[in-house]
Amino acid sequence: MDDAPTFSPLGLLGACLLPGLGHALTGERSRGLCIGAGVLGLFFTGLLVGGIDTIDSKEDRIWFIGQALVGPLPFGIDHIHQTQFKVIDPTTKQLRSAYPNEGRDPVTHLAVAGGTPPNTKSISKMNELGTLFSTVAGMINFIVILDAGFPSRRPKGKA
Repeated sequence: MDDAPTFSPLGLLGACLLPGLGHALTGERSRGLCIGAGVLGLFFTGLLVGGIDTIDSKEDRIWFIGQALVGPLPFGIDHIHQTQFKVIDPTTKQLRSAYPNEGRDPVTHLAVAGGTPPNTKSISKMNELGTLFSTVAGMINFIVILDAGFPSRRPKGKA
């Protein structure tokens, strides 16, 4: 019996779109469900612990590369973060995270004292832990993508 892995383009594409979807599309539904719950659970735990600021493609680019491996979800969250929570610095006219007790003017999006929405980083190391959790979720999903795209010969239905 040949133990060489086969190539599954459907599994590879599905796993890139949503953690666990590649395994579900190739017939391993329970495995896909467990993978999806684990990877997405870790990703959303990071988001819950550290706040939306943990997903930031501009200021934390190297971390975002790992987070992007979760699929399209981090790109949507980053878009919301960049367009709804970041402020425009009045002097440089560049987007940046708001400083403590600073927000954004609803009309001009400029940084103002006490503006809306208030944007402060999580307490102590929580932001860093959230960033780490969501990045590790992406790195784990990279392994899942490889497993879905190049499955070894294992009995179907075994998780």
